[in-house]
Amino acid sequence: MRVGRGEQTANYLILLAFAVVAVWPVLTIVGSALGKDGDAPGGLANFHRAWDAGHFATYLRTSLLVSAIVVVVATLLSIASGYALGALRFRGSTALFYLFLLGIMMPAEAIVVPLYFDLRSVGLTDTLWAVVLPQIAQTVAFGTFWLRAYFRTSSRSMVEAARLDGASSWTILWRVLVPPARPAITTLVVLTFMWTWNEFLIPLVMVTDDSLRTAPLGLAFFQGQYTQGFTLLAAGAVLVALPVVLVYLFLQRHFIAGMLEGAVRE
Repeated sequence: MRVGRGEQTANYLILLAFAVVAVWPVLTIVGSALGKDGDAPGGLANFHRAWDAGHFATYLRTSLLVSAIVVVVATLLSIASGYALGALRFRGSTALFYLFLLGIMMPAEAIVVPLYFDLRSVGLTDTLWAVVLPQIAQTVAFGTFWLRAYFRTSSRSMVEAARLDGASSWTILWRVLVPPARPAITTLVVLTFMWTWNEFLIPLVMVTDDSLRTAPLGLAFFQGQYTQGFTLLAAGAVLVALPVVLVYLFLQRHFIAGMLEGAVRE
């Protein structure tokens, strides 16, 4: 079915309008970060001033460490649980899957206070694990749901052929099913990194040590303690958001492919 020139032009105009709405706030923040005010010298020097005054080297290092641990551990656990619930058949698998769904529906605000007391009782508050472990649990719930849908619709003929050749379930997972699932796994990695990097509530509640503050939490303290001007705050916001933007730009092709593939499979 051919699309008329007028309809095509209208589609492009609508897409352009949405692009402007999406990009304009970003351009506003970047433009403000390069401006001048009482504390900001202007230009790229604003980022250097914000970097030093806000201790963003420490905060970004902590966020990178937390994000790396959460992404690696949660992805591996999600692959294993998604495979078990999607490709294998065992008693209680459906009930266990609904338990994972409960983890998706439960907001962090509802559990953060009892979780704090639980972690404090075992001496984990104000440690890196107090920030990492809750986010791993939250991500595994979604990751299991995401990858289960993929493994349920994976090629049965390939799996049966591998079983006839004597392959174990572990071998089938990592050598037969995981390679074609790379777009879906990459999508999960990008989403996990974005969610972990932007998490604010859990680090705020679980840690008080300045060296354990993540980048978003450090940005909030930077606003209240080091500057009252908007320019340096905008520069700090750009510094905090830059790693997420770089990861997305680097993996955007696989991310979009995984999203489209997941939508078709669902």
